[in-house]
Amino acid sequence: MFEVWLASVHVAGSAVAVGRRAESEGFDGISFGDTQNLAADPFAGLCLAATATERLGLMVGVTNPVTRLPAVVAAAIATVQAESGGRAVLGLGRGDSSLGHIGRVPASVEVTARFAEEVQAYLRSDVVDIDGYPSQIPWIAGTGRPKVPLDMAATGPRMLALGARCAERLTINVGALTDRLAWAIDIARQVRREAAQATPLSLGAYLVIAAHPDAGVARDLARGSVAPYAHFSGMPGGDAAGLSEHDRAVIDAVTADYGLSGHSTRHPSESVRRGEQQPLHAQHLDDGFVERFGVVGTPEHCVAKLGEVAALGIERVLLVEGRAASAPEEERRAHRCLVEDVLPALRQATS
Repeated sequence: MFEVWLASVHVAGSAVAVGRRAESEGFDGISFGDTQNLAADPFAGLCLAATATERLGLMVGVTNPVTRLPAVVAAAIATVQAESGGRAVLGLGRGDSSLGHIGRVPASVEVTARFAEEVQAYLRSDVVDIDGYPSQIPWIAGTGRPKVPLDMAATGPRMLALGARCAERLTINVGALTDRLAWAIDIARQVRREAAQATPLSLGAYLVIAAHPDAGVARDLARGSVAPYAHFSGMPGGDAAGLSEHDRAVIDAVTADYGLSGHSTRHPSESVRRGEQQPLHAQHLDDGFVERFGVVGTPEHCVAKLGEVAALGIERVLLVEGRAASAPEEERRAHRCLVEDVLPALRQATS
């Protein structure tokens, strides 16, 4: 079954309401990002959402190998698993805003790989060798819950390969460009075959969405959300496969002007003085790029594009809704279009 999740952040005091609303609106799950300077703790938020829901998937999307130890992460997500009755998912990536806000750069693939190996062992209640010290979390197995699945967030070929080798799930972060998604899927499937893993790899995708009867309004809503996800494709270790020369140039320009620590403009005071409605990096996003990279346009267009993504072999999408602080009513209308028009049609098309 094709799953639709909402990707968000934990705003303190809102987790119960967010969980209840997402479940009532028919979403399959929610994710809270682990970015301590921008949002409240995701593990605590998911535990709170678990108490108010019955079937909703609960994912940390995503933590990183720098701000937390593997044992701490394993214990935290196993707590969500126990409190939710087995609905937790642990998302892991190299880190972005969570590290930028403490003056760090994303972790290397090698560091991420070691972290993934250790956290997987802890989640199985295996013994982990920590510099010669045998470390274990036996209470996780004692809960009787299934092992929490590890979901690797990946953009470049090395992270795609890492996720295919060591995780149960891989969520691809290259936008909605079908050629680029197909490239990423091919890498993951080939590595999975070579690794001779006994279980199939579950594939997902992070996608920015803005569904609105007016395609121009949809583009305006999506532009600010497309920017950080385009920036991921421009980070070191990325690859231009599946990108046109124009789209590669746009991504490079966004990355050059991107304020890593704030998911915003590099020079906010300058931007404000000039009266810009969008941060500097978003100025590089032309309408065509926004439409190609995101799922942006009328509800009918969004359903068709999500159908194309599903046809590639993607089993679930984590949707990042387009936001515009200056247009709250249009935001609400777009959300209604997503829930009332896109989701039902998508369910019918992919069932």
